[in-house]
Amino acid sequence: MTTATTGHITTRTALLTGTAMLAFAANSLLCRLALAPKLIDAASFTSVRLISGAATLALILLLRHGTKGRPEANWRSVAALFAYMIFFSFAYLSLSAGTGALILFGAVQLTMFIVALRSGEHFSRLSWAGLALAILGLVYLVSPGVTAPDPLGAAAMSVAGISWGVYSLIGRGARDPLAATAGNFIYAVPLTVIASLGFMSQYSVSGHGFALAVLSGALASACGYVIWYAALPGLTATRAATVQLSVPVIAAVGGVLLISEQPTLRLLVASAATLGGVAIVLAQRAQRPRR
Repeated sequence: MTTATTGHITTRTALLTGTAMLAFAANSLLCRLALAPKLIDAASFTSVRLISGAATLALILLLRHGTKGRPEANWRSVAALFAYMIFFSFAYLSLSAGTGALILFGAVQLTMFIVALRSGEHFSRLSWAGLALAILGLVYLVSPGVTAPDPLGAAAMSVAGISWGVYSLIGRGARDPLAATAGNFIYAVPLTVIASLGFMSQYSVSGHGFALAVLSGALASACGYVIWYAALPGLTATRAATVQLSVPVIAAVGGVLLISEQPTLRLLVASAATLGGVAIVLAQRAQRPRR
């Protein structure tokens, strides 16, 4: 019996999960560190991130399966992955690390909840209240005001979150998650190269910016996803969703410590409402009676 079914989380699973959450938050921080001071343009950051991630995943796949392991890909997954990455990068031209991570995470979870509703899943009244609270938190975060995030940046990050939610939903049926992820990264490379050519007028790449993009692609993305897949067998679906509540918090704290970003009252209130609402929905889904 696996740890996910017994309800017990091993030390190995806990360490893998914690490392994966740090990697997910690191993507926000690395992107912001590179783009805020304009060390690299957004399109080039996306290209370097995708190419370095594809190379790393291909190497891991080769080491694990040898020449027998072939990358798999689904065109919808490739399109969703590319959309997530490109909108993610352009969003961080104007958003702080914590704000961007909260919008991203909120959009991902709301996308997955909406799909669950459309598939016929029943939501209790408390779940509906949690969902409404989460939506209100995000609406409050982006509503006009002195401390409101840039609307274009918020819109771009929302699209990134929806795209990542779609990518995650499609990926649930992958026979070999590592091969599927490697294939999606590899086949998304031509798309990001074309996008970079379209933004050549904004081309600007420094050595520091290039290095940050490589770290985001090879470590935070490629290795982070592999570590997450290794942790998932030891987690229930609800725990896997709930633990991701930590990502916006980690990103916000990292933004304060590493980039000297100051959390606003609006961000704190919106975080409490959005993350709290999502937690309520997840808790209710975990308590659904089994038939």
